Amino acid sequence: MSAVRAESRLLDFVRAMTRLVDTQGPDEPRLLAGAAPLMKTLVAQDDWLPEAMAQPHPTYYQQHLLYGDPLDRFSLVSFVWGPGQQTPVHDHTVWGIVAMLRGRESSQRFTRDADGLMAAHGEAQVLVPGELEILSPTEGDVHQVRNALPDRVSISIHLYGGNIGRIARHVYVPGTNEVKPFVSGYSNALVPNLWAGATA
Repeated sequence: MSAVRAESRLLDFVRAMTRLVDTQGPDEPRLLAGAAPLMKTLVAQDDWLPEAMAQPHPTYYQQHLLYGDPLDRFSLVSFVWGPGQQTPVHDHTVWGIVAMLRGRESSQRFTRDADGLMAAHGEAQVLVPGELEILSPTEGDVHQVRNALPDRVSISIHLYGGNIGRIARHVYVPGTNEVKPFVSGYSNALVPNLWAGATA
């Protein structure tokens, strides 16, 4: 595959996703059904992610905005996990699709128990390259994510039904009913040039 074709994968995805939200509107089930194969295609090849959006931080996982829809209908983000790095238990408030690009990622779902306390629910799901996890607030979208590899960087690509870096969300403290508001923001100040090397 040519370098030009590799560089256009991200632009191809953005074009297809924009067409999808244009035609389906805010219909979550239809958006998830249409976006899942687009995400599978995007992570099927690991030759398109800009190097700047693949660099780990020694202490914190990185959340790089790859593309944000101008109308905040969706955003695409690369999460870069150094060894041992993980999120707090958190929600999203919008639908999402996590697609594994490199390494391994563990996602543990949480829900409130009979006493109203936040507790782990079921077994952790481990994603390998090419696999997806679907998130929906209508079905419960609270989870904790970590790098499942102790000695290597892992990278996942996340698609959200909104501009996830600007959305007011929540962190939960397991074993309690404590909830803390947060807005994640992004690790990068600049986004990739989608048209670098891309053809019409």
